[in-house]
Amino acid sequence: MKAWGLLLAFALNAFASGGENLTTSWVGILSLIIFVVGYYIIAAEEKYHINKAKPALFIGTLIFMLIGLYFSLHGMDEAPLAHEVDKLILEIAEIFFFLMVAMTYIETLINRNVFNALKYSLVSKGYSYKKLFWLTGILAFFISPIADNLTTALILSTVLITIEKERREFLVPGAINIVVAANAGGAWSPFGDITTLMAWTAEKAGFVDFFYLFVPAFFGWLLTAWLLSLFVPKDKPHFDPTTEHKELIYDGGKVVMILGILTITSAVLAHQFFHLPAMWGMIFGLSLLKLYSYKLKKRNHIELNIFQSISKIEHDTLLFFVGILAAVGGLHFLGFLDLAAKLYGIVGPDAVNIGVGFLSAVVDNVPVMSAVLKSNPDMGMDQWLLVTMTAGIGGSLISFGSAAGVGVMGKLRGIYTFTAHMKYAWTILIGYIVSIVIWYIQFEVLKQF
Repeated sequence: MKAWGLLLAFALNAFASGGENLTTSWVGILSLIIFVVGYYIIAAEEKYHINKAKPALFIGTLIFMLIGLYFSLHGMDEAPLAHEVDKLILEIAEIFFFLMVAMTYIETLINRNVFNALKYSLVSKGYSYKKLFWLTGILAFFISPIADNLTTALILSTVLITIEKERREFLVPGAINIVVAANAGGAWSPFGDITTLMAWTAEKAGFVDFFYLFVPAFFGWLLTAWLLSLFVPKDKPHFDPTTEHKELIYDGGKVVMILGILTITSAVLAHQFFHLPAMWGMIFGLSLLKLYSYKLKKRNHIELNIFQSISKIEHDTLLFFVGILAAVGGLHFLGFLDLAAKLYGIVGPDAVNIGVGFLSAVVDNVPVMSAVLKSNPDMGMDQWLLVTMTAGIGGSLISFGSAAGVGVMGKLRGIYTFTAHMKYAWTILIGYIVSIVIWYIQFEVLKQF
């Protein structure tokens, strides 16, 4: 850790000395301090009993207010700042509405008793906690390449909390397993994670080339899951067939499931073939859901209030994303995120791309990957696949290092927390290292590509 700290400090001084950014100005230093303090408060949510959205929104908006003040005091042209904020608003809006629709579908599925019916189906079969642990993990790994890691994590964490609401020794390892599996599964498909999608659209690798990452991603997750399973209880969830009534999906539930699949499909089509934001396809899917709710009420006299579903989503999770993305955007504008890209010429792509995984856990994989793509270092496809994998999987190292982790924290509030996650973080680190070793054997030893 000391070596990495010295390396980062060296890169900071080397890059900032060119006078190309504001990292060494008072606004840069103060903004970095504000981010670090705010990040600590977010991480210590249990200690201070403050919702993570509050400090995130505060630091995200304050950093840009300070940048605006700096520009005003120095008589600088504010057009670049305004342009940066406009781009950031667009990026945040796309993510915000994407997540909002995904969460609305989940709440609607809860309303239609889908998850209770799934819980009954699983528990009534007599599956043990360990079997349920493995089942949810496998589903997360293989659904996320199609649905995306966040949506997958939200759905399966809802299943998890529906099965068991109290036993932390099952819920915490199960939640971590879902997050790691969703992020690992999303790493080998252009549709599975935003970082993979960014690398594909930038033509750093072909569509099928990402499938090479299946083996390292799968075995890295598998080892982490096996280590986590050692802490999962061996007994079964309580189920008494004489007292438990059979749970059925309510009217309209199956259609809502089909509409959810169509919504994901429309998001992919909107982005890949129509060159529209994925959010546009999600909003289209929301319109289909609202139209279907009208049909249910008109023809079947069934009330399916979509606005009620929207009111139940985790708004603090959405606002956390707004704040943290704004804060990271501010640091990017000041020049801090470009430091990682400058390291390529100092220590080489292997070390930097592995380090990107750790950085993405602390900051966020999207802006980190964006910084790498914008700097466009001269790397082969093997290195671009490595950084795609590490940026995606590395976010699992910390509970809110990925969208999937933040989403699950919202679903399992007070159970899956930063502290609970860090207790088992060593299992994720081991899996992360194994994924990198397998990548090295594949690409540097066997030369598979």
